[in-house]
Amino acid sequence: MKKQNICFTIIVLILAAMPILLQLGFITASSTVLFIGKCIAFAIVAMGLDLIWGYTGILSLGHGLYFALGGYAMAMYLKLQATGGQITDFMHIGGLTELPMIWKPFLNLPLSIIMIFVIPAIVSGLIGYFIFKNRVKGVYFSIISQALTWAAYSIFIALSPYTNGNVGITEIQTIVGSIRGDKNRMNMFIVFYGALIIMVLTYALCRFSTSTKFGKLLIAIRDGENRTYFSGYQVSHFKTFAYVLSAVIAAVAGAVFVNFNGSITPSQMTISYSITMVIWVAVGGRGTIIGAIIGAFIINLCEYNLSSGSLVDIWQYIIGLIFVITILFFKGGLVGLVREQIPTFISKLKNKSHAETPVKSKKGA
Repeated sequence: MKKQNICFTIIVLILAAMPILLQLGFITASSTVLFIGKCIAFAIVAMGLDLIWGYTGILSLGHGLYFALGGYAMAMYLKLQATGGQITDFMHIGGLTELPMIWKPFLNLPLSIIMIFVIPAIVSGLIGYFIFKNRVKGVYFSIISQALTWAAYSIFIALSPYTNGNVGITEIQTIVGSIRGDKNRMNMFIVFYGALIIMVLTYALCRFSTSTKFGKLLIAIRDGENRTYFSGYQVSHFKTFAYVLSAVIAAVAGAVFVNFNGSITPSQMTISYSITMVIWVAVGGRGTIIGAIIGAFIINLCEYNLSSGSLVDIWQYIIGLIFVITILFFKGGLVGLVREQIPTFISKLKNKSHAETPVKSKKGA
């Protein structure tokens, strides 16, 4: 655990240096820092997904729903700040004449922040309660999470006067104002370091949760749910709580993402987006927390560099190949490779060399 904390500290220090490098001219484009800010949001949601999948053994293929719920909650507040609390253009087009009731809680920041936590907690709590109470697990839960995400996606598209349909909520600034352009660079730094602090707090929360008795019970549920159930524990309660916590973390990540992206659309709610989150955790190494962070950064950095230039047509295949290779040969992800497989390989080589040494000496004699 100490090694993982050291690794996380190094990652945080590197990220903290990015705005400074931009200011000194070592990084030439502000867009690079903005992209890294998005990666911080992705790392946050990856930690939440690792908590439910890596430690509890519940593969959710619908976490894009909670990511989008948090994103929409933040975007609604930011949009109302831009319109001065008045109805938006797409509401006019949709035939609305006054601000809808569901938008009114987002007129002020404190209530909007509360909604970022409360909405995904209620949705995930209801889903988790009924599913886990009926002991639905494995691939069946994964299918249900996909179906629910698709249903929510369809609802957001259908409620175009309230959500702007496929287009989503666009042309919004951050909590502190615009972060575009050199004159707004200080605002960008504030948002960036704010996101970094949220990532640190999320890591601390996940580390604390997994190191307590609660975390040990999650691992017990993952490795032997029936055994844990017959030991007298209310397994469904623990799974529901872990699912709700993971969903809230995903929603917070969505709220952070909106500040860097300047928009939120239903595409962040799609099944493919949720599966991409799973790839981040799998490549980094599930059940480690730090692996989720590493995977989120590596995959998105690969996508950022591969999705332009000569590889623009095949970069998705490359990412898919990385995922397949990881699943087939590195089941512990990159963290497992460094922590277990490489040391084991080196140990085998040493044992082999020690075993061959006496043979050589006898031949020499």
